[in-house]
Amino acid sequence: MASVSIDNVSVVFGKEKKAMDFADNGFSRAEIKQKTGIILGVHDCSLTVEEGQTVVLMGLSGSGKSTLLRTVNGLSCPARGRVVLNHQGQDFCVNSLRPRDLYWVRTHLVSMVFQQFGLLPWRSVADNVGLGLEIAGTGRQKARRLIMQQLELVGLEQWADVPVSELSGGMQQRVGLARAFATGAPVLLMDEPFSALDPLIRSHLQTELLALQHRFKKTILFVSHDLGEAIRMGDKIALMQDGHIVQTGTPKEIVLSPASDHVAEFVQDINRLNFLTAADIMRPYEAEAAKHSFAAIVQAETPLKTLIRLACQKPGVIGVAGKTGLAGFILVDDIIIYLGNTK
Repeated sequence: MASVSIDNVSVVFGKEKKAMDFADNGFSRAEIKQKTGIILGVHDCSLTVEEGQTVVLMGLSGSGKSTLLRTVNGLSCPARGRVVLNHQGQDFCVNSLRPRDLYWVRTHLVSMVFQQFGLLPWRSVADNVGLGLEIAGTGRQKARRLIMQQLELVGLEQWADVPVSELSGGMQQRVGLARAFATGAPVLLMDEPFSALDPLIRSHLQTELLALQHRFKKTILFVSHDLGEAIRMGDKIALMQDGHIVQTGTPKEIVLSPASDHVAEFVQDINRLNFLTAADIMRPYEAEAAKHSFAAIVQAETPLKTLIRLACQKPGVIGVAGKTGLAGFILVDDIIIYLGNTK
């Protein structure tokens, strides 16, 4: 497996030193562009994607998500900072690799799925899936076996020899997924892979990717401008604004504890009820609680929605189990208070 470390990375499209001098003196992207005509893609961004983790880069259009993503495979070159892939205990600093080593990283460590599929329309489904294997020099028999394995995973084995141009958008993106998984690369970059698809197809492909990730535990950096998608897909979310990462955390941390007005505005339409659990609203267990007879005992991670149903079905005090006994308890009044404070 592999992990990704992005350390204090800045990307400039134009004369790097001039733009960085302005950025270091507190000028915004808009001010730098107005004064110099130079675009500051991202500035001083740091992010870690642990092995087997999915981190979603989230933000408005133009916030720097795709630019930061592309530093991981060297498509965007940092003016400052480092991007390091750690694979089997060995570090690969992407922005200082020799061309032949960068080629190896791109063919063995990192795969990418694009928003517009990035398929070759004159090739068959199987030949598109096998493109990365072909570039890596994989033998034909082995490549065919790997191709068919991946097509079976995404339900397209019967379409192997059909021209990819004859497939629907959703099926073409399945081909893109199969191609990304075929090389066995441990790091997967996904640049808004489902945004061009209809909502129902997008939901189905999200489900399929979650199933594949549960099985293969890739290290995924995923770009999205859809907060619902980011919450569903990400172990962590890194929210970007004007080329900066303004908050990184779990979906629950982002929604319940926004770090700025911008983040709060971003998550304002998300129902916080979906994130609250028994642990968030319980009272610490104490001697007073022993006087109560519990209507039910729940785990700390039990969703608030489940607690509401329990309170209706079994009126009374709800106990919350800990590792060595009861950790706390919940009164109906506690649930009502949280409902009153939650949109």
